Amino acid sequence: MQKVENGFFAWSGGEPREGLRYAYLLDDSQHELPDPASRWQPDGVHRPSAVFLPQRFSWTDQDWTGLDPDDLVIYELHVGTFTPQGTFAAIIERLPELRELGITALELMPIAQFPGERNWGYDGVHPYAVQNSYGGPRELQRLVNAAHENQLGVILDVVYNHLGPEGNYLGRFGPYFTDRYHTPWGAAFNFDGRDSDPVRKFVIDNACMWVRDFHIDGLRLDAVQTVYDFSAKHILAELQEEVQALAAEQKRWVVVIAESNQNDVRLVTPPELGGYGLDGAWSDDFHHSVHALLTGERDSYYIDFGEVAQLAKAAESVFVYDGCYSPFHRRRHGNRVNDLPRCRFVTCLQNQDQVGNRPHGDRLATLLEPAQRRLAAGLLLTAATTPLLFMGEEYGETSPFPFFVSFLDSRLADAVRRGRRLDAEYLKLRFTGELPDPASPATFDSAKISWELKDSAAGRDLRALYRDLLALRHKWSRFPCRRAPDVHVSESVSSLVIEYEDETRALVCANLSPTAVPLPFDIPAERSALLSTESTKYGGARPDLADLRQLLPWELV
Repeated sequence: MQKVENGFFAWSGGEPREGLRYAYLLDDSQHELPDPASRWQPDGVHRPSAVFLPQRFSWTDQDWTGLDPDDLVIYELHVGTFTPQGTFAAIIERLPELRELGITALELMPIAQFPGERNWGYDGVHPYAVQNSYGGPRELQRLVNAAHENQLGVILDVVYNHLGPEGNYLGRFGPYFTDRYHTPWGAAFNFDGRDSDPVRKFVIDNACMWVRDFHIDGLRLDAVQTVYDFSAKHILAELQEEVQALAAEQKRWVVVIAESNQNDVRLVTPPELGGYGLDGAWSDDFHHSVHALLTGERDSYYIDFGEVAQLAKAAESVFVYDGCYSPFHRRRHGNRVNDLPRCRFVTCLQNQDQVGNRPHGDRLATLLEPAQRRLAAGLLLTAATTPLLFMGEEYGETSPFPFFVSFLDSRLADAVRRGRRLDAEYLKLRFTGELPDPASPATFDSAKISWELKDSAAGRDLRALYRDLLALRHKWSRFPCRRAPDVHVSESVSSLVIEYEDETRALVCANLSPTAVPLPFDIPAERSALLSTESTKYGGARPDLADLRQLLPWELV
């Protein structure tokens, strides 16, 4: 290779054949190193890289125009546990039923190459390479192409705050990391120090690669509160500019969504108003409000939640903590959404963090009664925000989703075991017995979802409710996504009414208690109830909507 400008080296010798193995030998080492920008690591994180030529795939999605942010319904899945095979190819046969359910986009948990074959994905060390045990880069192209054929978009979870500990050779190639900032998981990227321009380019080029070479429709940026950058233009804003410029060239919508626990509207505020201009941001407060109310848990951050009024505020204002004092944080937390479109904020009942960071990875299906689960689904899918479902949620999946890894270094595996217990104790999470061993294959196997539950009577009933709620949502896809609803709370009977004052004049009434309560208002003669979560066709106790004078326990109408 020949030295060129800005510390880079280049080789020009014609196009190599796909699959050709190659490695780097640095001046200060006798050990061959894989390419830190490798597209393909067929033999794992420590072995030489392989040439991958993305342009050789024949795409058939020329008519696909991308996601509609106003009508977005996200389905998060982990490739390794979504099917028995744990591959991209095996997902394809499930695409038609997800589309029939009402999903508009898959969200793949991180697929950048990680050590071994079992990992949540947040320990990836080759950001440009697609995990070999999932099928590698060509199979990802086939999955995305098939998703588009089924009118489904694909959002990819990407990690730009750190790299994993094993097989992380990037620091050998330049000052990619800094010790001025720290993340809970590893060294932070050097986005604003000396020689940081190539580091910024490394990350931004990676984001654009997914959009250009794999036709990815959106990026979910992991834990952006640990993406540290005090430059005049934040790396997130610059990344958004470059991705949207590429999307415009390809004439399709691409969304960039930030995951954050900071309740910070600057993420989606336009740049001209001092924000980063991203298309969306996570909001955990809805999840916390529903979970604390229905489970009664007050451990950890749930100490901040548990009142009907807080759920009402989440429904109306998105953030419960929008600059007010948080007992958990012991300070003021967040800022106000004000009149920003509600579709900019992603909410859920379950996701990989909220399930997997529980000591045993237990899901809502094992924590709530059926009527409570139906009520929760109604609250999520009639909310003004963009909903996210976690794989299997729609039929009541009971398999846990514990944390799992397959580090080849036994010392790292031991460190993870200790770390999971210390995290649980630090957060004051209640648990009994031994925690699942993150490094055990049995822990990974326990997280495989049980598709046979979908065809059980209870599974069919719950899935029918999700399908019908999503059908209503898509029918009026504009009404819940633009403006804040009016929310009325009746603390005395634990009920709330959500009212959308536009052409739909939609009303949502929810009883958040285990006893029947009077309907909070009289339904005018010209209005009719469209759906009850307690209908007998969903497994509930309400046979008929014609005589609607009271709300049943845990019912949403």
